[in-house]
Amino acid sequence: MEHLELFFKSIFIDNMVFATFLGMCSYLAVSKKVSTAIGLGAAVIFVMAITVPLNWLLDTYLLQDGALAWLGEEYAQYDLSFLSFIMFIATIATMVQLVEIVVEKFSPSLYNSLGIFLPLIAVNCAILGGSLFMQSREIPTLGLALNYGISSGIGWFLAILAIAAIREKIRYSNVPAPLRGLGITFIITGLMAIGFMSFGGMLTGGDEEKKEDKTAVVKTEAQVQELANNSKVIK
Repeated sequence: MEHLELFFKSIFIDNMVFATFLGMCSYLAVSKKVSTAIGLGAAVIFVMAITVPLNWLLDTYLLQDGALAWLGEEYAQYDLSFLSFIMFIATIATMVQLVEIVVEKFSPSLYNSLGIFLPLIAVNCAILGGSLFMQSREIPTLGLALNYGISSGIGWFLAILAIAAIREKIRYSNVPAPLRGLGITFIITGLMAIGFMSFGGMLTGGDEEKKEDKTAVVKTEAQVQELANNSKVIK
């Protein structure tokens, strides 16, 4: 249940684009065609699926305060958390280089259409944000970190795929001249972000029902206790 909740929450509620507006440069620049959006989105999913678990391992066994205790008691006092940004970015850059080599080898057309934005995944704030959110939210296990990396990547993929499909359609629409291009794209993105906010009730409705049930049980118990006390007084 915990994995399923994290999966849907990362895609719909804490979406990298619509909730935190991370990775907007690539989102706006490579969303003119669905084909290029799919290629970049798949690359982002792959990079996040690899880097978030790797950075979880680095953070857990190397960077946190006292993480080096496994080397011996004399190392338990060391705190290497100040190296988080450097280590996370190094991991991301390595994976992006691997993706770039694979795409160039097997899909030269996609490599040429993505252009400079494929290597720029290394400095995509959505990729780094996934690792930093993983660290700040203190995700407890490697499995959940892998889940979070994949689901966050899928959320970014859905966002860029949706805006690319819309931009292909509005290309033939009568958009007012001042709003053509990025203007209408920003407006549509804002409206989509408002729509995604409605998913916030997906995982809270059950909690509210449980709270109401607990409140009802407490009230019922209080009423029973009050009746018992009254009966004793009458006796």
